[in-house]
Amino acid sequence: MASILESDIKFLQGVGPRRAEILDKELGIKCFKDMLMFFPFRYIDRSKIYSVTEIDSSMSYIQLRGRISSISVVGDKPRAKRLVAKFWDSTGTLDLVFFQRIKWIKDWLKPNTEYIVFGKPSVFNNSFNMVHPEVEPATIENPGYMGNMMGIYPSTEKLKNAGFSNKQITRLVGSLLKLCEPALSETIPVDIVQKKRLLSHREAINNIHFPKNNQLLAQAQFRLKFEELFYLQLSLLKQKGIREKKIPGIIMSKVGDHFNNCYRKLPFQLTDAQKRVIKEIRSDLVGGRQMNRLLQGDVGSGKTMVAVLSALLAADNGYQSCIMAPTEVLAGQHYKGSLKLLLGIGVKTALLTGSTKKKERESIANGLLDGSIDILFGTHALIEDTVQFSNLGLAVIDEQHRFGVEQRSRLWNKGKTMPHILVMTATPIPRTLAMTLYGDLDVSVIDQLPPGRKPIKTMHATDTQRDRIYSFMKEQINKGRQVFIVYPLIKESEKMDYKNLQDGYMNIIEEFKAPEYITAVVHGKQKNEDKAHDMELFASGKAHILVATSVIEVGVDVPNASVMIIESAERFGLSQLHQLRGRVGRGAEESWCILMTGYKLSKESRQRIELMCSTNDGFELAEADLRMRGPGDMEGTQQSGLPVDLHISNLAKDGQILEEARRTAQAILEEDPLLENEKHRLLRYNLGKLKREQKDYSLIS
Repeated sequence: MASILESDIKFLQGVGPRRAEILDKELGIKCFKDMLMFFPFRYIDRSKIYSVTEIDSSMSYIQLRGRISSISVVGDKPRAKRLVAKFWDSTGTLDLVFFQRIKWIKDWLKPNTEYIVFGKPSVFNNSFNMVHPEVEPATIENPGYMGNMMGIYPSTEKLKNAGFSNKQITRLVGSLLKLCEPALSETIPVDIVQKKRLLSHREAINNIHFPKNNQLLAQAQFRLKFEELFYLQLSLLKQKGIREKKIPGIIMSKVGDHFNNCYRKLPFQLTDAQKRVIKEIRSDLVGGRQMNRLLQGDVGSGKTMVAVLSALLAADNGYQSCIMAPTEVLAGQHYKGSLKLLLGIGVKTALLTGSTKKKERESIANGLLDGSIDILFGTHALIEDTVQFSNLGLAVIDEQHRFGVEQRSRLWNKGKTMPHILVMTATPIPRTLAMTLYGDLDVSVIDQLPPGRKPIKTMHATDTQRDRIYSFMKEQINKGRQVFIVYPLIKESEKMDYKNLQDGYMNIIEEFKAPEYITAVVHGKQKNEDKAHDMELFASGKAHILVATSVIEVGVDVPNASVMIIESAERFGLSQLHQLRGRVGRGAEESWCILMTGYKLSKESRQRIELMCSTNDGFELAEADLRMRGPGDMEGTQQSGLPVDLHISNLAKDGQILEEARRTAQAILEEDPLLENEKHRLLRYNLGKLKREQKDYSLIS
């Protein structure tokens, strides 16, 4: 029998079919349970009543008690009409202003009646007013479910236009709680609730919406965060355990000529960090269980070298490998860079992208099936149904956050057995986020840059300093260096961005005249062959300047480029700025990254720019990015395939709760890996529900 919590939200009094559609579309609220799991994001103390003279312009929402002295409708034209009610208490007066429902409010408000008004004070013509405040007769007590603290719920314009004010949402949740309270049974085993001294599930839900005081609010938040993160970790760790038991890993015990010959002829020494990671991968390959490893390493730390050497270990054991990258530029770069290393050691490689001609595709398909191709480099073209391997043993995904989980999962079925999996990212992932997004993977980190690399000098400049920047660019070009100039590309305003890039390009060719200076341009609207031509001009050193959109964020390796200029730098996130900065500093020369911005910056933008200028440490920046923007805005988290939706946890702030939840989940699974004990029936049931609600990605990374 279905629980009342599963009831369609349209059946809640005050909602109905039309408004239910809006709730679903705007907030994903489909049933009663969804509404109860829609939490306030902040709270206002409604126990305090202010006087009019206490108001100042910095205040947010406040509550006043007083009387209406007069009501008038101002303005002749329908759109300019507004109702103004003069409100006064013993200390002073202010205007209550309404632009909507004027006739209804005029009939409802009564002069000389005492009201409690609640709203945000603002200043107009040097006097205070409140626009569309909540107004209640002072004789009627606020509904009992409101308590002293009022939750403020996330909202959108469409919700407000449909009549879902904060007051209305509060009322709906209040009546829903009364209706559903008996159905709010415990969701965590009682022994954990007691051991951790948690509020019950029912108390937590009541106090998250209508907290009786600050202490109970904090306890409710802790309980619900712990529950959310506990089930997330339990799901991830259980999946990891099942995968390790169910999927035997291909054993690759041999280190043969392919690996040794390549290792000996490397033109440089591997860093200690690279050596450590190769040992960790080697240990996985001989361990008899499927490798599922995340490799993190800052831009230029040598992850590709590790991937190629791992592929050679597979080749030494008779297995094929594939290395998948998100862009043709990056896939081509990996392929070309590896050819030099693999020359003369008897390994056959191929490159497959969207641009690969039909005849070559057929040749590659045959080479994969007869086993003559050892390592296949490519883009998402690798996951097409026509691509099948004879004996795939290792799948490497570079910049993995660019691929959706379902896209990546199609790689795992390309061979006879499940391949070992190595996913790589140059976007440093904070520990709490890694534990959440990749909690079922083993993590390796390359935390050293190759010897001889100098830290990139980062500086901030505004438009007023542009002449000095141009002089500096000419100075660098005259020394034989090259320069990147990058413009932002944001989908919502592609036309504007395109214009910015075109204007910038025209300014540059005007300032840096040919034939003394050659400027190439790369952007998303070009044909692939034009993009490749201009990219090659710059990579080969024939062009001095490359004007580009952020398509070059990943995968352009030009050691001779020593200057990166990022235009409108305030429009980029920290991790993207760091990725772009990593395009320079790849040679032995000193390199610069210049962040160009307008003169006026928001507090957050200024903070980002200052952080970029103060550190080259990608992990430090990633932690700051998580704190400033939240996990939902971080690149890639939308398509991560999380087994739980996070309603209340904040991965930037709740690291300690996350670790506690993980330890608790780990202890349970050590005792009962498949949750078969009777005492874990509740955990089995709740994980089963999660599995039905979310896709099961337990066999992929």
